[in-house]
Amino acid sequence: MIEANSIREVKLNKTGYIRWFNEIGINDVPLVGGKNASLGEMVRELSAKGVKVPNGFAVTAEAYRYFLLEAKLDQKIAETLRGLDTHNIGDLRRRGLQIRQAILSATLPADLEEEMIAAYDDLSEEAPHPLDVAVRSSATAEDLPDASFAGQQETYLNVQGHAALLDSCKRCFASLFTDRAISYRADKGFDSLKIALSIGVQRMVRSDLAASGVMFSIDTETGFKNAVLINAAYGLGENVVQGSVNPDEYTVFKPTLLHGFRPILQKIAGNKEFKLVYDIGGGKMTKNIPVPADDRIRFALTDEEILTLARWACVIEDHYSAKAGRETPMDMEWAKDGLTGELFIVQARPETVQSQRDRNVMEIYRLKKRGQILVTGRSVGEKIATGKAHVIKNVQQLHQFNAGEILVTDKTDPDWEPIMKRAAAIITNRGGRTAHAAIVSRELGLPAIVGAERATEVLKDGQEITVSCAEGETGFVYEGKLPFDIDRIDLKGIGRPRTKVMMNVANPQEAFGLSFIPNDGVGLAREEFIISNYIQIHPMALIDYDKLEDPSVKTEIDRLTAGYADKPQFFIDKLAQGVAMIGAAFYPNDVIVRLSDFKTNEYANLIGGKKYEPTEENPMLGFRGASRYYHPKYRDGFALECRAMKKVRDEMGLKNVKLMVPFCRTVEEGKKVIAEMRKHGLQQGKDGLEIYVMCEIPSNVLLAEQFAELFDGFSIGSNDLTQLVLGVDRDSAIVASIFDERNPAVKKMIATVIRAAKAKDRKIGICGQAPSDYPEFARFLVEEGIDSISLNPDAVMKTTLMILETEREEAA
Repeated sequence: MIEANSIREVKLNKTGYIRWFNEIGINDVPLVGGKNASLGEMVRELSAKGVKVPNGFAVTAEAYRYFLLEAKLDQKIAETLRGLDTHNIGDLRRRGLQIRQAILSATLPADLEEEMIAAYDDLSEEAPHPLDVAVRSSATAEDLPDASFAGQQETYLNVQGHAALLDSCKRCFASLFTDRAISYRADKGFDSLKIALSIGVQRMVRSDLAASGVMFSIDTETGFKNAVLINAAYGLGENVVQGSVNPDEYTVFKPTLLHGFRPILQKIAGNKEFKLVYDIGGGKMTKNIPVPADDRIRFALTDEEILTLARWACVIEDHYSAKAGRETPMDMEWAKDGLTGELFIVQARPETVQSQRDRNVMEIYRLKKRGQILVTGRSVGEKIATGKAHVIKNVQQLHQFNAGEILVTDKTDPDWEPIMKRAAAIITNRGGRTAHAAIVSRELGLPAIVGAERATEVLKDGQEITVSCAEGETGFVYEGKLPFDIDRIDLKGIGRPRTKVMMNVANPQEAFGLSFIPNDGVGLAREEFIISNYIQIHPMALIDYDKLEDPSVKTEIDRLTAGYADKPQFFIDKLAQGVAMIGAAFYPNDVIVRLSDFKTNEYANLIGGKKYEPTEENPMLGFRGASRYYHPKYRDGFALECRAMKKVRDEMGLKNVKLMVPFCRTVEEGKKVIAEMRKHGLQQGKDGLEIYVMCEIPSNVLLAEQFAELFDGFSIGSNDLTQLVLGVDRDSAIVASIFDERNPAVKKMIATVIRAAKAKDRKIGICGQAPSDYPEFARFLVEEGIDSISLNPDAVMKTTLMILETEREEAA
């Protein structure tokens, strides 16, 4: 299949109403609009770097103005818009309809028609079959840094033949005056009469036979700039853009990708229930058909295709950043041709929300309590809102919506924008984080939950609900109005203390957002959250899958591992992805991952776990931590953990991930664990791999010098250390009042191990709860000279300020 960049010499037109993509660039927005200018820029400048763009041409903004003048439409439009109040929905509809009808009933100038047909015929010569084109609107005020104009004008797909081309072009001209477009321009302060419309006519990629979607070179929810976010579904891309399906979601880490690694941090399979394909006759000449069940559970793209798109995203972002003289994250659309297997970029524009955000002020929303969960979906933004649900099932009901309500609907499109601006939050059944509802919610600063599937059935009109997007990538709708706090932190002028302030992070979904809190890395990343929430299956049950006798266990495993013939690989991939999200979020700072430290009763609660776990009277002091890793009952399960960590470091390139061994009772046990890790490719010292030990048992303190010969550093687990020094079961409510990390005996143990570590030139930090709960305990640690303090995220800023004050006092 022939591409734009290899086929046509620059063709100059007699009147200038047509420009080929290789004739235009990013400086031609006034002539061909943002979309076309960007396509031309990529064809001219990025094809040599491997970025593929389907060929096409632009019908210029001058052609639009010529059409309005010849048909005397300019005066009619001005008269119709005079005195418009965009908040009066009925009046807005009436005026918009009048203008569109006038444009559609007018006749295009004959010479303009001839040029458009001639260009289409020239483009058709490149195709081995009758040419299908996409006809896309490209306004001269569009894809600007602070206003995306996303979806404001129309696109027509699978257009074939002269008559269909001319009709689609005229409909694009008319779409400059849809209700939503008029309202959007007015709210953004743009004069409708000063904006013109260009049209892009682009060869269709046969993604109806493959897949397509949307891609961002920045995380759309948090603004984390080192990630590429890709959404994918089968068929033409409109389903993803409009939020008609729940697409796959892939996250790729840019820094190590550009050094030759394969850092696919996350792969989440969407339902992909329908795909948009070519149809014959009428309308847009496309139709939605169901996707077979087996295809729905499969990913729409291979890993190699994901990585190719992510590399292109980096190339495109770098080019536009160089042009703009500043970082310019990009919003792109891509398509895969089912006939040739080729990938193409079909649109690229600047991202307009996260890139404009003030990073000097941080807002953290936090629920004070949780309630009954009604529905869940993909969260958009990081805010919380409360209000009355209003279920809107079709566009005819829009006038019933009241300001301050929470919009609940199947999906939104640009016609809904006038009421979206009045909502407190938005919930949709369908769509991913790049759907229309998500994009507009971000622009409006609203929390939104997309892909909630049954929201319009479960939620009722007038029902008081809370929409929480402050708990990671999963958004929760709770029953009732729940109380919440908003912490606003001014980050300007806050220095960094000598003592490193790190974070305790368990949930990979929260990692990108947490990375914006000033920090020195992660002192404790827990595997347990990832295993219990993302994997849910006991690793030995996956290894012994073929030998399992309980059919209900096998059914659950099959459900969770759909698409995996190799069941243990499911554990490796999911654990690696969870750890990698945290490792990438804080890269290049250290991220210390504690290997699994479930107790036997907790392991038994995993699917299939009861078969493998003994019943212990006191699991807290039993078969846990290091003792499991080399034991025949769990050695093979630990091997999966090691393979996952090796994947994170070696395949994804996240060398900042360090490993930590929990509950290591003896030096001899430590040696056995390190030997076991080496068997599976985790060799201490290779490529900077450091292995730490938790200091949470009195033997770790008393034999600190010997442990220091074996491990690269210590992390004090003050919870278990307090339990074992004071002889207090920390799970017992009866003796809870005795449990106190500030007890002199506990503090003496901590002071002793800090001195021992320093004497052996080993790093030592703390990752227990105490410094988060007690500022005076954090002060004690600083005074003792600890290297790092790892805190719960909500305690980082206040503890940082206290440490800075303590260090200033010591210096004085």
